[in-house]
Amino acid sequence: MDRNLPQRQTGLFHVVSRRCCSALLVVLLLPCFLSCSFFEKNKLQAVIAAGELVVLTRASPTTYYETPEGPAGFEHDLVKSFAESLGVNPRFIVAEKFSDIMPRFLKGEADMAAAGITVTESRARLVRFGPPYQEIRQQVIYRLGTARPTHVQELIGRQIEVQTGTSYVERLNELRREHPELKWTEVDRETEELLQTVWEGLLEISIADSNIVAVTRQYFPDLQVAFSFPNPELLAWAFPRGQDQSLHDAAMKFLAQSRASGELAQLIDRYYGPASRTNFVNLSVYKVRLRSVLPRYQLLFEKAGKKYGLDWRLLAAIGYQESFWNPEATSPTGVRGMMMLTEETANHLGVTDRLDAAQGIDGGARYLQSLITRMPPGVTEPDRLWMALAAYNIGINHLEDARILTQKQGRDPNKWNDVKNYLPWLADEAWHSKTKFGYARGMEPVLLVNRVRTYYDVLVKTDEEEKARNKPQALDLKAPAI
Repeated sequence: MDRNLPQRQTGLFHVVSRRCCSALLVVLLLPCFLSCSFFEKNKLQAVIAAGELVVLTRASPTTYYETPEGPAGFEHDLVKSFAESLGVNPRFIVAEKFSDIMPRFLKGEADMAAAGITVTESRARLVRFGPPYQEIRQQVIYRLGTARPTHVQELIGRQIEVQTGTSYVERLNELRREHPELKWTEVDRETEELLQTVWEGLLEISIADSNIVAVTRQYFPDLQVAFSFPNPELLAWAFPRGQDQSLHDAAMKFLAQSRASGELAQLIDRYYGPASRTNFVNLSVYKVRLRSVLPRYQLLFEKAGKKYGLDWRLLAAIGYQESFWNPEATSPTGVRGMMMLTEETANHLGVTDRLDAAQGIDGGARYLQSLITRMPPGVTEPDRLWMALAAYNIGINHLEDARILTQKQGRDPNKWNDVKNYLPWLADEAWHSKTKFGYARGMEPVLLVNRVRTYYDVLVKTDEEEKARNKPQALDLKAPAI
């Protein structure tokens, strides 16, 4: 018995020692475990706790850009809406080039990337894509007046440049398997820059996504689509790969709700609708008149805009749509002047001479402002402005008839994207006979809004470029005196 006692004591000592060591090890390693992802909040909780969603994007007409009123752009607005649904603020990190997006995102600089990213197999191996929010096609672009290629075979031997690091390169590599002689140059320039180079006649061919082409052609109408590659492609947000996909899942839920409510379709129409409905002829003439005619009346538009709290460029866009900036314009229906006021409206506004440019512009601006004010409280911007423009053309009573039709069809009477579909019904006897104010040419206000939006977008871009050119250069205090 006594001889075994030391052995039992020794064994007990080893057990206690091992347990003590294990406890000590836990204490020593606990801070490490607490800092590891196993104990961390998931990404969605971390974003909510931080109060901000960090987003990597790029500056372009289709993604994110600065305006006098603040940041704008399709990606900006969609991400902002997503952030608001999470109860946080978005913080945008703007990459200089599209080719920087993926490398910087993989380094962990942002919670997500939203930059018009095309879903491809190679990218899907690096990031987790959210559900697609837009479908586009890659298009071959050339300049009007040059030889138009009609299929891939006719691209052989042409001067082609595309942006490096894009899905265009992947598509061209696929095509080269069937057409080994197909050659192109990859350049470290943004797609929008390359399209402008085609317009300038310094490059024969480039390739761009259809959404980029639609917006860019507003400013460079000589750009033409030669043909589109088959099989549409999808744009989506990028999230980090890994087991935690909480933020990704939140985006899936948000986009599903946005699609079901019609908000996504409305946003797409806001940024791409007018661009997709323009044509070469009216924009070419418009760009000429921006420089030859508008300067005669710009101060009048600016004065009226300041007086009534409206963007003078919007008033100018309306004036062009209504009269091509002709103060003596007269329509067969009796509306007259720069802003095409009816006699009744002019009398109500105190406009004594509709053919006087100053009176006409002032009256048109005051009339538009009154229509904006009279829109129902549930109609918010930018729908409030679009509906006021429709009422400018068709009258507020007929607009209200269309809103009622919209509501009866189960759509939202406070959304222009829905109401515009039912305005044309006012010309159909099967429907206008059921309205309070009867027949109206309901397609005309839809066309007016589309065209004014296009003219406004082009004028804003032209005006901002002019301001940038004329902006005084900062004095370099470090430069040596001469």
